[in-house]
Amino acid sequence: MKKRLSLALLALTVCAIQPARLLAQDTEKSKEPQKPAAETPKPKEESAVTAHTIHVAGQAIPYQATAGTILLKDDKGEPAATMFYVAYTRSDVKDLSQRPIAFLYNGGPGSSSVWLHMGAFGPRRVVTADAAPTPPAPYRLEDNADTLLDQADLVFIDAVGTGYSRAVGKAKDKDFWGIDQDVEAFAQFINTYVNRNERWNSPKYLIGESYGTFRSAALGNYLQSRDGMDLNGIVLMSTVLDLSTISFPPGNDLPYIFYLPSYAATAWYHKVLNNRPEDLNAFLAEARRYASTDYANALMKGSNLSDAERAAVVKKLSEFTGLSEDYLTKAKLRVNLGQFMEELQRSKGEITGRLDSRFSGPMLDMLGEYAEYDPQENAITGAFTALFNNYVRQELKFSRDTQYITLGENVGREWDWKRKRRGREYGFPGAPNVEHDLAEALVSNPHLQVQVENGLYDLATPFFATEYTMDHLGLPPDLRSHIHLEYYDAGHMMYLRNESLAKLKGNIAGFIDSTSKAQ
Repeated sequence: MKKRLSLALLALTVCAIQPARLLAQDTEKSKEPQKPAAETPKPKEESAVTAHTIHVAGQAIPYQATAGTILLKDDKGEPAATMFYVAYTRSDVKDLSQRPIAFLYNGGPGSSSVWLHMGAFGPRRVVTADAAPTPPAPYRLEDNADTLLDQADLVFIDAVGTGYSRAVGKAKDKDFWGIDQDVEAFAQFINTYVNRNERWNSPKYLIGESYGTFRSAALGNYLQSRDGMDLNGIVLMSTVLDLSTISFPPGNDLPYIFYLPSYAATAWYHKVLNNRPEDLNAFLAEARRYASTDYANALMKGSNLSDAERAAVVKKLSEFTGLSEDYLTKAKLRVNLGQFMEELQRSKGEITGRLDSRFSGPMLDMLGEYAEYDPQENAITGAFTALFNNYVRQELKFSRDTQYITLGENVGREWDWKRKRRGREYGFPGAPNVEHDLAEALVSNPHLQVQVENGLYDLATPFFATEYTMDHLGLPPDLRSHIHLEYYDAGHMMYLRNESLAKLKGNIAGFIDSTSKAQ
């Protein structure tokens, strides 16, 4: 018993002494000089500048290529992101006020600018197969005879979370993923670029594709109304300003009306019509008329449509779309995009493309209701990704170990579609819409011109929906005449077809030339 008590007392003594020893040790350590905590390195801008020459229409054009990043800052002046860009500037220009400059970007949201850069307007272009999958590497890069560099300096910009553009410091990429957040980032980038390169007195243009058109409408208005940067022109390629026009929620019949002419163009291209007309444009004019009259009236009646009326509409829809009357009856006159892509060429075991309906791909599930993928996207992504990675390192001398994000899948999924409230807003929130931004931009700058490029085989942003949008901006006639629509026998990325690229280049070059002259 005494032994156990002695052991217990010893344990208590050790426990009492140990904290004192630890305290003494901590006191000794506190006297030692403390090493300062390692500072997080401040993000830096990077750039690589190279000199080149390209021949366009027999003219030698010397130019400087700058691949680099511009640092964005938050409201407190702290670094928030670096936005990657590639700028091409003609190097023999003495008076920059006479040299137009265009800022270009793609959409998604979540897409880098590689498509417009390496497929349409940059001095170097990816060679791809037309309306078919491009074979795997080695791919081919060539001088672009249809570059816009002979007409304007070009700045291709990657949104944060795409390309090499990343959030820095305490910010996260997601902080920039939203309608207003994205516009503010692009506006800060453009202002910084214009300031540094003394381009305030140059004619200025925005050229965006797909969601890039949605961005351009809001960005153009933001630059003019907030930053006092008036624009000479905005080019909208494959346009959507009202997302309700391209989605198919229950109870919304408008998209079915808007898609019918594009379905008709696609059916005509793939020769699935029973009585295929020779004149495509006349056929599409008839499809527009029918979609906006008899078809629209039938959809408006809903369940009140009589059997005779329904049968007449089914017959006519089959003539325009190539879909069977039985299928259209079961679909209740309403075939959404995914269903059309799957059904149109089912008998051949093929899916029809979305971005460009001239493309087709093998069907995995012959009983499937909706298309599982987009044949056009699969056909070109590998070529663009590989050649840009080679080009930026080998020719532009900008080298990074980090991945160049061609398409950021998470960006679109996590995008903030809400907008800051404005004076005209009331009621419940609807589909994201920037129509009023474009209208405001045109009203505030009555010299602003807008050119709209439409692909007849574009099932992502159908041309009839774009026509409807442009006719419903609420503009007075004199300003409505500032909107110019052009059409191409191609899809969403009309520049993938060589003949359409040449036409596109001519149209935009003429647009820039006519709007960049001193008034």
